[in-house]
Amino acid sequence: MMTPRELRAWVRGFDALILNSSGGKDSLSALHHTATLAEDAGVLDRLVVLHLDLGHVEWPGAAEIAAAQAAHYGVRFQVRRRDRGGLLDLVRARRRWPSAQARYCTSATKRDVARKFYTQTVRESGITGRPARLLNVLGIRGAESRTRARRSALALDSAASNGRREITTWLPVHGLSTAQVWDTVRASGAPSHPVYRHVSCLSCSLCPLASYTDLIAAARLRPDLAAEYAAIEEEIGHTFQAHRSMAQIIEAADRAEPGPDLDAPLCAAVAVGIGCAR
Repeated sequence: MMTPRELRAWVRGFDALILNSSGGKDSLSALHHTATLAEDAGVLDRLVVLHLDLGHVEWPGAAEIAAAQAAHYGVRFQVRRRDRGGLLDLVRARRRWPSAQARYCTSATKRDVARKFYTQTVRESGITGRPARLLNVLGIRGAESRTRARRSALALDSAASNGRREITTWLPVHGLSTAQVWDTVRASGAPSHPVYRHVSCLSCSLCPLASYTDLIAAARLRPDLAAEYAAIEEEIGHTFQAHRSMAQIIEAADRAEPGPDLDAPLCAAVAVGIGCAR
């Protein structure tokens, strides 16, 4: 483990710090750790928050929350999205929903889009004669899954690196528990998305990897989107989850007892993504 002095020297060695943010709690916790370190090292101006916009399948206000979090730390904010259609276009083309074994959603709508941003960052840096050194920061935690637990908190991304750039991936919250993440979020003073009153993750509103409880809540909060998923499910002949269809999730959501505030619309701040629940 590096000392604080060694950490400051280490982060100064990068030409750009790119933090991928969904606007969620793990991204915010990672931003807090990264911005604090970058400011201590005198390189806060090298940090940029990158939101990879998933369009209407992500929670309304997610991009705005991510922007507000970046502004809280006084760092730049950028949004990028896939050029050739969104997630549901991919589902229709592949005629299968993403799964834990086939997370093409992440590769196509996030990883590949982020790599284009790396290319732009290097081009705009004007660095010649050596590869630009980029630090790619992700809010991934080992507690989320066995696969993520096996990931190294710091590693060279050889697949994303080339003759013009060297990409190092850092997971500053990899070892944190959910409780520790929320402690960081509360201590940061930055806004978090109001939908956390109802679901545990700010991923896609309806994710095949989400918990059953989160899917029920999401189907109640976004019934039109759930109906769109069910229609695509019928169109392609492949169920949303291997063991459960979106149609079944909608049926269960219709039968569910309302939880606190669940039948009320999310506060108006969801539309702009700021100023509601923390």
